[in-house]
Amino acid sequence: MNTQLLFGLTLAVLLAAGANAATVTIKNNCPRTIWPATLTGDQKPQLSTTGFELKTGESRSVDIPAGRWTGRFWARTRCSADPSGKFKCATGDCGSGQVPCNGAGGAPPATLIELTIEANGGQDFYDVSNVDGFNIPASVAPQGGRGDCKRSTCPVNINAVCPAELQVKSGNDVVGCLSACAKFGDPKYCCTGPFDKPETCPPTNYSKIFEDQCPEAYSYAYDDKNSTFTCFGGPNYLITFCP
Repeated sequence: MNTQLLFGLTLAVLLAAGANAATVTIKNNCPRTIWPATLTGDQKPQLSTTGFELKTGESRSVDIPAGRWTGRFWARTRCSADPSGKFKCATGDCGSGQVPCNGAGGAPPATLIELTIEANGGQDFYDVSNVDGFNIPASVAPQGGRGDCKRSTCPVNINAVCPAELQVKSGNDVVGCLSACAKFGDPKYCCTGPFDKPETCPPTNYSKIFEDQCPEAYSYAYDDKNSTFTCFGGPNYLITFCP
């Protein structure tokens, strides 16, 4: 084979292999349609899709670009367009008025999947977080990789035990459970101001409700011990809503 042609083919293969750091597949196991959304951190460009519809049983994959990437995924629920055509959701709404969120985050309460993918197969970090509250069960699991690479999950419907003062309703249905921080904004719940260290911001009766239901998920800002997961080797990830 021509040396120049061989070099060109090798370079193309290498470029293709390095085009993405990971593929994240999002699956909907819930009995209702959901509208997953994505938000890229570190002031980097947003992913190719920032929001889409996912019917029961459907999956969709999103490519994470090469290099270090950090961001979050969540599901919006009970969404529809109002008479003016503006798209709104009962939980997780990002305020864009459209199915894509276009770089906006979701309003609490929303169960978050937080993901940091390190470049070149380094140490990834991932978790399920209820720090902003909970709307539907969720999990994230590496596909491949090396190290611990365990699944992080919050498989329980916390809405069923949510205190009345934290409930978010759609009609008569409880569709979300706000965290105490999101509801009251008090520094002792948000771990801010004089409470900005683990020593001064212990669990509260409210955060313990979330912790008791989903011990593997973040229940408040300093809930690191059981809630941060790691994996090496450049795995892909499967996010499942209603696992």
